[in-house]
Amino acid sequence: MDALRIDFEPFVDEGARQFIEDGVNHHNIAATGLPGYFPANFVLRSERGEVLGGLLGFIWGGWLQIDSLWVSGVARGRGHGQRLLAAAEAYGVERGCVGVFLDTFSFQARPFYERQGYEVFGTLADCPPGHERHFLRKRLTTAG
Repeated sequence: MDALRIDFEPFVDEGARQFIEDGVNHHNIAATGLPGYFPANFVLRSERGEVLGGLLGFIWGGWLQIDSLWVSGVARGRGHGQRLLAAAEAYGVERGCVGVFLDTFSFQARPFYERQGYEVFGTLADCPPGHERHFLRKRLTTAG
């Protein structure tokens, strides 16, 4: 094991990516005793089945994490982003989540998320230079 090397790989193959992610996930589960991991992905499609946007995220530890939310320009401005977010939040409630969190840049969608009830809990200034990265959260109400 003394001859280990570190390679720069801008495009990591899926097997290596999965091995690394599984390692982190297994450690987190072992450390917390919380095994429940659920993908939370929703895709916006045209009548012909074309992908026009979507939301990618996952649930773990009682929280929904949204990694990406995007709607194509041809479908933007018609409430689809709000619908995708509402679908993910409803799924989070079904799975017993206490909240949802995400991040967005100052040139992206902070006002959109705030209109949906999200609050900023942290900001990273000058990321990227001249802009800010905002971290937002929203508490979810579970039935019962």
